[in-house]
Amino acid sequence: MDILATIASTVFEQMQKPTLAFLMMGVLLAALGSKFEIPEPVYKFIVILLLLKVGMGAGISIRDADLLSLIVPALGAAFVGIAIVLIGSRTLARWQGVSHIDGFATAGLFGAVSASTLAAGMAILDESGVAYEGFIGALYPFMDIAALVTAIALAKVSAARQQTTSITINADGTVAAGGPERANAPLSVGDNGSMVRGILIDTFRSPAISALVAGLALGVFAQPDAVFKSFYEPLFRGLLSILMLIMGMEAWSRLSELRKVALAYILYGLTAPIIHGLLGFGVGLIAHELTGFSAGGVILLAVMGASSSDISGPPTMRAALPEANSSAYVGTSTGLGTPVAILSIPLFIALAEVFI
Repeated sequence: MDILATIASTVFEQMQKPTLAFLMMGVLLAALGSKFEIPEPVYKFIVILLLLKVGMGAGISIRDADLLSLIVPALGAAFVGIAIVLIGSRTLARWQGVSHIDGFATAGLFGAVSASTLAAGMAILDESGVAYEGFIGALYPFMDIAALVTAIALAKVSAARQQTTSITINADGTVAAGGPERANAPLSVGDNGSMVRGILIDTFRSPAISALVAGLALGVFAQPDAVFKSFYEPLFRGLLSILMLIMGMEAWSRLSELRKVALAYILYGLTAPIIHGLLGFGVGLIAHELTGFSAGGVILLAVMGASSSDISGPPTMRAALPEANSSAYVGTSTGLGTPVAILSIPLFIALAEVFI
């Protein structure tokens, strides 16, 4: 009972923090039909600034970080991204009424990372005085790319298998399985290699990853400390609060899209972030035992696991899996996954207080 009371009191306290309050206010404004709107260029500008800030902060910290302390959480992040997709492939993608392609695309977005959710987690920890490793932002690409590559590869393999095992009834009454065309043949090793290279290139070229990697490179190889402290850090919380308003309103608007798809997506969007976050928390605890990974780092790894991509993932999926239903995977991710992930941050903080 003491553990439950601790968790409940921590969750209640964290729900009053500005970051979560702005998110819920965005949902309320949209639910009331408010005409409040942030122009799309402003939204993109805010996201790029936040990612540059996260990337530079991580790069500056990497310069002085112990290699082992960085590698273990990085490998753990990649493992979590892949594991989330594999879990989705065994649950959502096999659900009756859910196509395999749509299920893999949705699992891929949930395995990838939301920049806004990660930034929200950092802000909440800062407000609570919980320390974490500065290189946390460097873990973003490991989980993001691992999840997207795994999801798209599984989707394409599944599609190829379905094509080759299709049954055709000929005019003479005979039955034929598959077909002679090369397009219906299973993917070869060369095809898989080209596909993975294409996914990596597209992912790194996306605005989110590009901004993050640029910030990382500047932090590691340049000396951006002065502009980082004088410009990016002071703006961070203010810009994040605006982003949370946008995310709240976007989440509400996306809920209408979920009415067009199976109930399975709603159940997945409500439960997956918590399960994935607990998986990330568990991997973080292992890193904590092996390398002394901080409690704040464990919490943020859980937050990354709970999050679902809202920037880099959707355009990558649209390009790689054009046949997938974007209303299904984007609606589930943005409409349910993102708010549930952000609202679950206090839970992971409470768990860290109990177990670490």
